[in-house]
Amino acid sequence: MNGKVLIVDDDPEIRNLISIYLENEGLEIIKASDALEALELLEVHNFDLIILDIMMPKMDGIEACMKIREERNMPIIMLSAKSEDIDKIQGLASGADDYLSKPFNPLELIARVKSQLRRYIKYNIETESNKSVINIGDLTINTDTRQVWIKNSEVRLTPKEFDILELLARNKGIVLSVEKIYEAVWKENFFKSDSAVMVHITKIRFKIEDDPKHPIYIKTVWGVGYKI
Repeated sequence: MNGKVLIVDDDPEIRNLISIYLENEGLEIIKASDALEALELLEVHNFDLIILDIMMPKMDGIEACMKIREERNMPIIMLSAKSEDIDKIQGLASGADDYLSKPFNPLELIARVKSQLRRYIKYNIETESNKSVINIGDLTINTDTRQVWIKNSEVRLTPKEFDILELLARNKGIVLSVEKIYEAVWKENFFKSDSAVMVHITKIRFKIEDDPKHPIYIKTVWGVGYKI
């Protein structure tokens, strides 16, 4: 599976154990030792799922979950040494999507993570299937927020890079000349000696392609231009 998961637990052994199992499933993992660190990471990363311990110093998982839910809707799976029904109810009421008591079976955790990720991705596809969201393979472009994701990981583009990518994506299958791209994006007359388009496309490829030298998204049509 693809996706980025944040593991929040003050026990390094548990963080590492969960990390090993989920990385073996192909997931990208980032770890936090407490809720405050997790909230800081959420400001710079886009996560697809959070595994959140309840009993932690500085700020417990219940309060952290409520803060996360003020702005974000990715799935949250809570972990706790408490197994009473009232504890599960409290965890779910704070905004968690699932609850697992410690000690837990790692295989059960993996199954629950996969289930939540499938549901989240399906929900996003259904709610974002509008003109402001362009999906091409693993590439997602949101023209309203001017954000780009590749394999569920956000890619940072400059304004000009985004404009070029959006132009090509909206004209999927159509070869656009360098002149047309330049005049559409820079909104000025094109000069044959200007290499701005080529330079920007090279930079975009390094950000969205697994192998920029053999791109699968932005293709060069020699002597004509570029297309997606």
